[in-house]
Amino acid sequence: MADSGKAGGSSRARGVLERIVRERRVLIGAAAVLVFIWLLFEIEEKDIFRLDQAAYYLIVVNMRQPWLTPIMRTLSDLATPIVLVVMLLMVEEFAPGRRPGLCAAVNLMLATLINQLLKHLIQRPRPAGYRLATVSGFSFPSGHSMVAMAFYGLLIWMVWRYEKDAFVKWLGVLGFCAVIVLVGFSRVYLGVHYASDVLAGFCASIAWLAVYTKLVAPYLMGERTGGTGEKDKAPSPADSR
Repeated sequence: MADSGKAGGSSRARGVLERIVRERRVLIGAAAVLVFIWLLFEIEEKDIFRLDQAAYYLIVVNMRQPWLTPIMRTLSDLATPIVLVVMLLMVEEFAPGRRPGLCAAVNLMLATLINQLLKHLIQRPRPAGYRLATVSGFSFPSGHSMVAMAFYGLLIWMVWRYEKDAFVKWLGVLGFCAVIVLVGFSRVYLGVHYASDVLAGFCASIAWLAVYTKLVAPYLMGERTGGTGEKDKAPSPADSR
């Protein structure tokens, strides 16, 4: 009986572990939360720590050039309202699923609200003395970085989930990844955020997307679970329009 009980417990433990491995978003989301908490403790204790100092000397001191600054401003603008509204219209028109535009809009709105809540709870001042852009509000986590990760990260999820052509899939994933990284980089370059603000913004949105793509996005994209437990994927643009 004892051996039977141990075998049953071991089987259950393996089952839980296998389920966690399958649910990669759980692991990714949990890791993002842990990194965010670590960053929060670091800035509460030291305000500016070695990560921020290293990024300052690497990016602000050594990389700023007159020709590069307009490019960084343009990259930063990829997470501004005007650009995002245009992107939302394009998502609604060209992305698969029943309500891709609504899915992206709800995600963007909620991520922005979470960002503002975190900023007002933490209230970290922005860097002073070397800004190349006029900004207001608190610094942690970076709003541009969080919005970029939430919005373009959801597009990565859509492309990976629904695109059938392997080349287009990887092109979209790598392209949107590049946009996210460059937006975050530009905020440090322009002197409006510490590197830890950017990293925290990325982590907050990764954790948020782990929840949103599990509970909300499939419903808005038109997926549903039938009696057999199998998901019906959202129709392609040709089928739905």
